[in-house]
Amino acid sequence: MSESIRTPLGKVRGLGSAKAGARHFIGQRVSAIALIVLVPWFLISLLGAVRGDYGDAQYFVSQPLNAVLILLTVGTALYHMRIGMQVVIEDYIGRTALRMVLLILNSFLSIVLFAAAAYAVVTIAI
Repeated sequence: MSESIRTPLGKVRGLGSAKAGARHFIGQRVSAIALIVLVPWFLISLLGAVRGDYGDAQYFVSQPLNAVLILLTVGTALYHMRIGMQVVIEDYIGRTALRMVLLILNSFLSIVLFAAAAYAVVTIAI
């Protein structure tokens, strides 16, 4: 006989795993690992690019590998931020309507920031 570890109240309410926590956990860990590699490259490259004039920085961003790595860094950082902010909003905002509005704004802000970064990199690269 298999006994459940759920409380009687939990059985009545039907509350249990939402099946999304593991995906967020893994996504945040994978993006953190990617950022461990991408952020040092980005900072070192940024320091090298700003030492020169605008033309040197433009040349740096116009290189295909650098442009792709910049977009990967920004995209990964924004994804990591969105997941982290989503967890904070879900855990600490009690009012359902406010929570939904903040979750939507969190996603839209991430998308808009990535679109702006992509536009800037593509504009400079072309």
